Amino acid sequence: MCYLTVKQLRILTESKVEKMWKSIHQGPVARIAFFSGGPIMASGGSDSSVRLWNLEHHACTYNLKGVQGVVSILVFHPDPKKQLLFAAGDDTIIHGWNIQKGEQRLLLNGHFSNVTSLSFHEDGVHMLSSGRDKVLILWDISQGSSIRVLPVYEGVEGAFIIPCEAPLSDSIKRKKSEIYAASAGEKGIIKIWKMKAGSEVYAQDNSLVPAAKEAGGLSVTNLLYNAVSNSVALVSADQNIIIHSIESFQCKKQLVGYSAEILDLIYVGEGDTHLAVASNSCDIKFYELETMNCQLLGGHTDFVMSLSSTPANRNLFASSGKDNSVRLWLLDKNSLQVSCIGVGVRHTESVASVALSQSLTKFFASVSKDSCLKLWDVPETLNQADAVTLNATYSVKAHDSDINCVTVSPNDRFIATGALDKTAKLWDASNLQQLGVFRGHRRSVWCVRFSPIDQVLLTSSADCTLKIWSLTELNCLKTFEGHEASVIRAEFLSRGMQIITSSGDGLVKLWSVKTSECISTLEKHESAVWALKVNRIETHLVSGGSDSMIIVWRDVTQENKAKLIAEKENLILEEQKLANLLKAEKLTSALNLALKLERPLQTLKIIEGIIKKNEEDLVHTIRELKPARQESLLKCAVVWNTNSRNSQAAQLVINALLYEIGSDHLQAVGITSSLEALIPYTERHFKRLTGLLQDLHLLSYTVHRMKPLSTPMNID
Repeated sequence: MCYLTVKQLRILTESKVEKMWKSIHQGPVARIAFFSGGPIMASGGSDSSVRLWNLEHHACTYNLKGVQGVVSILVFHPDPKKQLLFAAGDDTIIHGWNIQKGEQRLLLNGHFSNVTSLSFHEDGVHMLSSGRDKVLILWDISQGSSIRVLPVYEGVEGAFIIPCEAPLSDSIKRKKSEIYAASAGEKGIIKIWKMKAGSEVYAQDNSLVPAAKEAGGLSVTNLLYNAVSNSVALVSADQNIIIHSIESFQCKKQLVGYSAEILDLIYVGEGDTHLAVASNSCDIKFYELETMNCQLLGGHTDFVMSLSSTPANRNLFASSGKDNSVRLWLLDKNSLQVSCIGVGVRHTESVASVALSQSLTKFFASVSKDSCLKLWDVPETLNQADAVTLNATYSVKAHDSDINCVTVSPNDRFIATGALDKTAKLWDASNLQQLGVFRGHRRSVWCVRFSPIDQVLLTSSADCTLKIWSLTELNCLKTFEGHEASVIRAEFLSRGMQIITSSGDGLVKLWSVKTSECISTLEKHESAVWALKVNRIETHLVSGGSDSMIIVWRDVTQENKAKLIAEKENLILEEQKLANLLKAEKLTSALNLALKLERPLQTLKIIEGIIKKNEEDLVHTIRELKPARQESLLKCAVVWNTNSRNSQAAQLVINALLYEIGSDHLQAVGITSSLEALIPYTERHFKRLTGLLQDLHLLSYTVHRMKPLSTPMNID
């Protein structure tokens, strides 16, 4: 049995389950709908049954049968007076019941594939249905017949009838007698139709949702209309929601849903104000970091694999994808909108990585699964007009296997590549002439990076190591070991003095180049970290991985240094205060401060001073301590008790805590567990003192018996 739960929101921040009851469906409940004219709810399950429920009594009033397969459509007629419920399942037939009597009133047969949506006209007579059989059907429900079957040449996932008073574009000459409908499906665009005339009057030309890759595939999963704002929401297969004005079809808002694997990310904009993210999607997600508002940048027809930015122009970036193409994008400073300004298709397989020139925006390099390295020209004039066709000026077969990564040196003189053949190679950026090969990794090379100041190259590999190579001698200078999985990304920090890396086990590590040691390990990701980028001023680090998480890290080095300095200064002041208290013989205050500073030796000297001055003052002093200080004192006494020279002070402290203050109080402060460590040493001290006392008694007896013999004799 499956269960239905009805939740009623009492306030905006709280929800409460009012009632839960068995649904009686023999399987999952696929759809529910609520009647606007009373406390009635309908539920449709995978068992082909539709049930009507009285929400006041939580009882099933009717079990409506007729649908075959899983109930995929379940909706009440918006006019409560008609008291009609419509449902459709795998049999492609639309069923209509009277909810008052539970009788079937309508049987609408016209679709040849699954029905995906139902929508009703304001007149209460006409109904629109859409299906994956690539047609829209306008029905007259009063007659139970179809008025128009309109072929739309794509599987439709959502459609609705546009209200008569809703304003439309000026290009649409609206007629009062006509019924207008909007639909969306495989092609990812919204279309408006004249249903009675059977003609298309508008097709969206600015859609951000890509078309389905194959016939019958999903591009749009739903189409929703909001009469209050006269807007339409397009729900994509990537779980994004694009909201358009139905009057102008301008994008009003983009709601980005679940992101799959994060493959790459970069900072964009002056001051690194934006973040471009490539995931398992055709779209690039472009976030504004301050508000996390997102734009979806459409253009690629397959997954985006790589992104690259350049310090020469912070508003320009490049992308590459599995669609064998590379693209250039430009962020407008004023509108903060991103446009594609160039497209290049010269690779024969997916483009794994792309890298823009660093000192001047003259060129960029790309590498592909086709084993080729290509050099592309960046247009001299960058504007947001129509995207130009990019040309590859040079192309070479760079490796013997798939190439994973490419990077350009800070002075734009060199290009480095890394591939599955376990090597990294150095190239002349002017003509792609090979300058050297770096051999030494035992597995494929995942990432290559030039140092910002030195003539060295950093490589990371699936053999769990990092290596730094000399560009002049082509030999390995350093090897960093510490990761236990493939090192996927690596970046230089602190003018080349530090390295940040990410690996396949979800760890991010910070390394010192001078010592070749790991300084810090960051653990937040749950699986492989594919993307890693540091902002220009190196105050923040952002990482993304296959766990779908994007994590922004903040550099707290200066904060920790300041905190450490403040702690040292405070410690010096406290120690000086302690010395002053000891000199003034204010032993009670000195004891409290010594325990606070965790100074066991000074605490012992203070206790001995109190005992020497007046043993009876010890109990009074200990009683005035806070419970936390008493616990610290007992721990100190446990340590002192291990040495026979300090056992007297330890036993007096323990005696004061146990007998004078009370064991109940000890349990209240939670320190009774420390007493177990006292037992072995206390027994040893007891035996030693007992033996010493026996020896003293024996010595006293001997001396007493010797006195008569030592008395001088008087001789007359």
